[in-house]
Amino acid sequence: MALTVECKKRPEGSKPNALRRSGLLPANLYGHNGNESVPLVIETRTVETLLRRARVNETPIELKVTDGEWVGNAVIKEVQTHPAKGTLYHLSFFATAKG
Repeated sequence: MALTVECKKRPEGSKPNALRRSGLLPANLYGHNGNESVPLVIETRTVETLLRRARVNETPIELKVTDGEWVGNAVIKEVQTHPAKGTLYHLSFFATAKG
């Protein structure tokens, strides 16, 4: 079951809470280029659907960074939720070797 997710690079200087209010979830991609990480934003609804179908550290996901021109496989490394509200707060992806 191949899952595909499209995301964009996070705009410079954007505030995470403002992004969340506008329906976007801050995220990061690690492991695609050494120690470099890429700040991303993904639509919150897309993430909610993804989390129903994918398991953390297990399910391969085809990640497409539309404005960063990076496409590759990744797994969800960490899902952060708000401690009181339980709402999604941040997502971390880790790039896996192309295989």
